[in-house]
Amino acid sequence: MLAVTAAFALPQMAQAASGPVVVIDTGKLAGAVQDGVASWKGIPFAAPPVGALRWRAPQPAASWEGVRQATGYGADCMQLPFSSDAAPLGTAPSEDCLYANVWKPAKAKGKRLPVIVWIYGGGFVNGGSSPPTYAGAALARQGVVLVSFNYRLGRFGFFAHPQLTRENGDALLGNYGFMDQLAALRWVKRNVGAFGGDAANVTIIGESAGGMAVNALLTSPMSEGLFAKAVVMSGGEGKTADPGLANVEKIGVNFAAAKGIAADDPQALDKLRALPAEAVVDGLNLANRGVAGAPTYHGPFADGKLAVESGAAFAAGRFHKLPVMIGATSADIGGKTGFMVAGARSLAATLAGQGVPVYAYRFSYVADAIGKPGAAHATDIPYFFDTVAVKYGEQSTQKDVGMGKAVSAYLVNFAKKGDPNGPRLPAWPRYRPDADHIMDFAESGQPEPKKDPWGEEIEAAKLASAGKAQLPK
Repeated sequence: MLAVTAAFALPQMAQAASGPVVVIDTGKLAGAVQDGVASWKGIPFAAPPVGALRWRAPQPAASWEGVRQATGYGADCMQLPFSSDAAPLGTAPSEDCLYANVWKPAKAKGKRLPVIVWIYGGGFVNGGSSPPTYAGAALARQGVVLVSFNYRLGRFGFFAHPQLTRENGDALLGNYGFMDQLAALRWVKRNVGAFGGDAANVTIIGESAGGMAVNALLTSPMSEGLFAKAVVMSGGEGKTADPGLANVEKIGVNFAAAKGIAADDPQALDKLRALPAEAVVDGLNLANRGVAGAPTYHGPFADGKLAVESGAAFAAGRFHKLPVMIGATSADIGGKTGFMVAGARSLAATLAGQGVPVYAYRFSYVADAIGKPGAAHATDIPYFFDTVAVKYGEQSTQKDVGMGKAVSAYLVNFAKKGDPNGPRLPAWPRYRPDADHIMDFAESGQPEPKKDPWGEEIEAAKLASAGKAQLPK
């Protein structure tokens, strides 16, 4: 297996380094420097999850001899790209995809820098670390180390089958995408010091499915000590589906049956692992998660070991009590009183009520190039990354870029000290449910701290929904 794994790395080897070289636990890496930022891309943090490693926990990456060139992204994880994705992929997807990327200030010396680790969204069926909007150079210029990585998606990332359960016994099952996230965070803990990062000061940040992953990591018993702060962008109300393993296994059986593989076939796993990657994707993406007939895909679920039912865990105080920044966009999924906006507000109150430092926000700003009222889902990402000019190109205005400078500065301050406040920025109050103050990244183009203007409406909708749920059927 190690020989096969090492073979994937051979095309990227070179005997002479052409850029800055770092030494990590698997070998030497040569990166590149551009505009004051050093970067290393396409770093294997685990073995390729192919062949016999499909639907297994991530295995250690193989070591290599010489210097590995790390100047280009590795493949994003296997998927059917989504034509309307807010951040189109920069690579062709592949099942061999467990790669990380690192950016740091080129001339950083002295004390170790805070680390920000990005977890992309895409409904757990799309997404990757290669979109230009997610590049970490602009954040690195502000004095942090930025790490991004890929994790398995769709049926590669979330899949169960009775024969997999028998094969793995008491091992982790089903949530392979979450296992990849843990493996990446452990890689960061072991190796980020080589890039000048502080392994004791790691902030995880994720949007949409990535925000949901952050919620899962905050409540996971297996993520203790892997990060010190968390940012949840449009991650919902913090709940994890808990259908029971048997029900998720049945969905896996449905998929196998659709491929002509019977549940009691003793070679079922071999046949499933022999399916071409495209056959496992089978048309699944953000535009087509529902299929006629029996369901063949589930997504993340509470397995009781890595992923617990996060809603109950948050309510009971069973989570890592760390500083949290949390919010959603003004025209997010579900509208003003729906899933993302109300969910973020509710979770902020739950965390703050247990003494956790919480900084709540709403992103209401709309780029001049868009013009339509209301900030749609995922439109806040280039502002957090300070990549507005990358996203909108020549259509970017000074107001757009200025908002990106402000939002990214708050994020960097939060990563440095667990508090987003800093010089020349409007004061961002810590969230208290009784005061209900948030930071609104407003349509005016300025950050505006204010009492949540939608608070009463959201609470009224919540009470009305609860009342309907209690009516006799």
